Amino acid sequence: MKYVGEVPQEELATGERSTRNRIARSVLDHGPSTAADLAKRLGLTQAAVRRHLDSLVAENVVEPREQRIYGQRTRGRPAKVFALTDCGRDAFDQSYDKLAVDALHWISQAAGGGEKGEAAVAAFARARMNAQAEAYRKAVEAVGPEERTEALAKALSVDGYAATARNAPVGEQLCQHHCPVAHAAEQFPQLCEAETEVFSSLLGTHVQRLATIAHGDGVCTTFIPRSTAQTTPSASASTPGRNPA
Repeated sequence: MKYVGEVPQEELATGERSTRNRIARSVLDHGPSTAADLAKRLGLTQAAVRRHLDSLVAENVVEPREQRIYGQRTRGRPAKVFALTDCGRDAFDQSYDKLAVDALHWISQAAGGGEKGEAAVAAFARARMNAQAEAYRKAVEAVGPEERTEALAKALSVDGYAATARNAPVGEQLCQHHCPVAHAAEQFPQLCEAETEVFSSLLGTHVQRLATIAHGDGVCTTFIPRSTAQTTPSASASTPGRNPA
């Protein structure tokens, strides 16, 4: 069942599927969300959103989770949030995942498998990210230090990562609510490692990956220390991936 770009016209005409598509897309773009969050974003009542969420849960498109709290926890039960399932993510634009996994397996085996195969995949992942990072570097270098994380998030969103930046204790968090290669990264963590190295190089500081979609988390979350706002990317940033995070 497709939720973006391939929804049958007869389903759209009913309005039901169209609304569920909007809800699923909002969860993709913003990460795990409460019914209240979704109602506010989409201009719907919470009752209507909950009804559609029940259907999406039944279809295994989204699943309820306990909201993850960063920092000091407040009193009361954590709000329930809804996150995309693997099935829900598949409904978007991961149609090339199998091709990517097959290609990476081929690269690994062609290099001899084992440690040599892992090294070959890592080299490919770095080369891929280095090329992809050209556009990211231009976006980052076009703004002041305090705006670099936000600029990187916007550049990543252009490539389909639905990324956002937000303040966090003693730093910022770069959140990627979608990963076009999540299934491939689940089998080949070198893809995530290369991406983290590039983020570190572009932002001119050590960064820490807190969560990844490939490991089952709802959002890929990278922590950037507050010092980033006072740091100018080093000369080595011209070659992302050279200094591992």
